[in-house]
Amino acid sequence: MNTTKRFFARLALAAAIVFTFTAFAAAQEQPLKIKYWLGMSQPSSHLFEVTIEVVLPNDEKTTSLDFQMPKWSPGRYAVFDFAKNVQEVKAREACPAALDCTMPDSQMTRVDDQTWRVDVQRNRPAGMSLMFSYKVFGNDLSGTFSQLDSRHANFNGGCVFMYVVNHKQDPVGLSIKPPNSWRVVNGRTEKKDQTDFQFANWDIMIDTPTEVSPDWTDDTFNVDGKTYHVVVHSMGSDGGKRPALVHDIEKIVRAETAMWGAPEFDSYTFLLHFANDGHSSDGMEHLTSTQIIQPGALGDADTYGETLDAVAHEFFHVWNVKRLRPIGLGPWDFTRPANTRGLWVAEGITNYYGHLMQRRAGLWDDAKLFSALSDQISEIENAPGSKLMSAEESSLVAPFIDDAPHAQQTNLGNTTISYYPKGESIGIVLDLLIRGKTRGKASLDDVMRRMYEEFYLQGPNATYYLRGRGYAPEDFAHVASEVAGQDLSDFFKRYVHGVETLPYEEAFAQVGLRFVSEPRLPVAVGISADENEIAVFKISRVRPDSPASQAGLDVGDVITSFGGTKLSPANFVKTLGRYKPGDRVALKVQRGQRTIPITITLAAPQILNYRIEENPNASVEMKTLRAAWLSGK
Repeated sequence: MNTTKRFFARLALAAAIVFTFTAFAAAQEQPLKIKYWLGMSQPSSHLFEVTIEVVLPNDEKTTSLDFQMPKWSPGRYAVFDFAKNVQEVKAREACPAALDCTMPDSQMTRVDDQTWRVDVQRNRPAGMSLMFSYKVFGNDLSGTFSQLDSRHANFNGGCVFMYVVNHKQDPVGLSIKPPNSWRVVNGRTEKKDQTDFQFANWDIMIDTPTEVSPDWTDDTFNVDGKTYHVVVHSMGSDGGKRPALVHDIEKIVRAETAMWGAPEFDSYTFLLHFANDGHSSDGMEHLTSTQIIQPGALGDADTYGETLDAVAHEFFHVWNVKRLRPIGLGPWDFTRPANTRGLWVAEGITNYYGHLMQRRAGLWDDAKLFSALSDQISEIENAPGSKLMSAEESSLVAPFIDDAPHAQQTNLGNTTISYYPKGESIGIVLDLLIRGKTRGKASLDDVMRRMYEEFYLQGPNATYYLRGRGYAPEDFAHVASEVAGQDLSDFFKRYVHGVETLPYEEAFAQVGLRFVSEPRLPVAVGISADENEIAVFKISRVRPDSPASQAGLDVGDVITSFGGTKLSPANFVKTLGRYKPGDRVALKVQRGQRTIPITITLAAPQILNYRIEENPNASVEMKTLRAAWLSGK
C-alpha cells in the first residue's frame, strides 16, 4: 500500500474506532454506584466473604440486576469456571439510613452456571441499595486463584469478585476487613494501613492482586522519579538475600525503562511470595504490579535466579500486553474464552526480552544468554507440533494449553506448541535480521516502541478500559516492515502464519555468531519414559511419525527387553549408543497382562541439541552489531 493510501486507510480506521466507541458508550446503561466489601473472618475455612452494594437508580425501568462470576481471568487463558467455588449467595434490599423501613430479602434466581439475577422493587425509596453477598472458597496460591488460610490471604480479583452485568465500566470501591494485626498491600496502596480503594472500573479492580498478612516486608527504590516497592512474603528463610534481590531488581528496572522510556505510573509493586511448599509457582502481569510465586524459599540455591528471571519477564509486560495489547485483550468477555492471534507477541516476545534484559542489566553474561535462547529454540524445534501449528494458531488455542485442566485424554502434546518459546524464537530472528538489514540503524526495540506509541499512547480510545486500542497481527507485521525499511510480509507468511523453520543461521550470522546443531541421541526411537517409574521403562509419550509409532508402540507399554537388554530410564541412552540408523531391534513389551514381541527399525536422530557460539571469523561490523544488541545501546 502506498503512503497516501495508507494514510487515508488509517484515518478511516481511526474514525471507525471513535464512532464504535461513541456508539458503545451511548448504548451503556447509566452508571451505578457500586461498592465491594471483602471479609475473611475465619481464615482456616478458606472462605472469602464478599458483599456488593449497588445503589439502585431512582427509576422504574430497573427491575432486576444480574451478577456474574467470570469463567476465566486475564493473563491465564484457560477456562476455570470460578463460579464453582461460590456458595451461600444472598440478596436483600437496604433502605437509606435516614428512612425508617425494613425491606424483605430480594427475589433471587440462578440464571445459569455463572449468573445470578436479583429482582428489585418498582416503587422504591430514592437511594435504596441492593446488598448482594456470597462466599467464595480459595486455597491456591497462584497468579490466577486465591488463597485464604491461617498464614495469610492472597486474592486475585477475577476469581473472587462478581461484576454487575452491563456495568463493568462503572467506577467501583473496595473495602477490605483484614483479621487483627494483618496488613493489606497491593499495587494501588498509597498510604500505611490502607484498606479502602477506588478503581476506575471493575476490570482495573481485578487487575490488582492483594496480599493480606502480618509478616510481609516492603523495600523501595526510585528510578527516574518513579517509586518501586519490593514486597516479600516469605514462608521460608531468605538466607540474607533480600537486600541483594532488591538491588538486582532495580538493575532490571533500569535496563527495561532504558529501552521503553518512563512508564505510565507513579509507583509499581513487585509482590513476591516464597511459598516454600515445593509446588506453588506462577507469575502474572498487572498494570501497576506483578505477582510472582516461587515454590522454594529465597535462601534456596536456585530460587534467587529464577525470581529475577520472572521479574524481568513480568516487568516487561508493563508495556507489552498490559498497555500495548492485541485486539481482544481488554475489556474482556468473561462468558467465553479469549480469542486472539497475538499471544506470540504479547508473551513470546516478552519472553525474549525477559532473557535479553538480564544480559543488558549485567546479571547474565553472554554464555548464559546464549544458553537460554538455545533452550527456547530447542523446545520449539524438537516439538512434534512445530510442523503442525503456527504461532498464530498457538495463540488462538491458548484456552486449551495455558495450564488448562483436561478430564479426557488428549493428543495436544503431539499437535500443539507453546506461544512462549515460539514467539521468543520469532523475536530473536526478527530482531537480528532487522539489525543486519539496517546495518544497526534499527531493531526490534524500535518496532516495540513504535507499536507502543501508535497503538497505546496515540491511538484513539476504543473502549472504556484503557487508552488506545488493540492491534492485529497484521499491524505488527506492517510496523516491523516500516522499521526494517523493506517488506517483511514473506517472513510473516512463512514463519508466523506458516510453520516453516525459522532462518536461525542467517539471523545469528548478522552478529557474528554460529547456530550449531547436533543429535541428542545417536538414533531415533520416538518414545519418552514415565518420570514416575524408575525400575521399568514405561512409555509416557510416543512421537508421531517415529520408529516407535510405526512399530505400534503405545503409551502405557512397558519395554522389558530392548535387543536383549533389560531396559530402564537410567540405561536408555547407553543402550541406544550400541545402534545406528537402520538397525532392526527386537523388543519385548508388556501391554496389560500380555507380553508381546515387537521389532522396531531405528531411524536417523529426530531430536537435536542447539547451541549458539561465537564465530572466530566475525567481522568488526558484526561484532559491533552484537555489542549493540547485547547492551541495548
